[in-house]
Amino acid sequence: MKVILRKDYSQLGKIGDVVDVKDGYARNFLIPREIAYAATEGNLKTLEEEKKQAQRRAEKERAEAEKTVQELAKLSITIQMKVGEDEKLFGSVTSQMIADEVQRKGVNLDKKTIELEEPIRALGIYDVPVRLAGGVTGTVKVWVVRE
Repeated sequence: MKVILRKDYSQLGKIGDVVDVKDGYARNFLIPREIAYAATEGNLKTLEEEKKQAQRRAEKERAEAEKTVQELAKLSITIQMKVGEDEKLFGSVTSQMIADEVQRKGVNLDKKTIELEEPIRALGIYDVPVRLAGGVTGTVKVWVVRE
């Protein structure tokens, strides 16, 4: 049975590919999970419209992400932490703490977009990378100071 892929599927191909699969695989797995359509003329037109909508949605998300990156470039946040001997922090600065501070400054940011390799455990100034939708990346400057 020939089917048209609606989504990228690693075992079969990319969106819009017409692939030949066994009838049962198509009827019982691909079509119910909306991974594929049966290859008909009407479904080809439907898929083209879905592609256009997905492209418009991706462009809109990318534009919003670039706007957010510009706002983050202007932003500098300060996080106050208790400090022990040798300038080491009690606890650590996590991505959740950074996201909360950024949201207090008026920029909507999810903690999952902040890419800390490991929590910050010392005083200082850090450029923390942020990965947003559409592959757009930026940084936020974080000052960790003594409370």
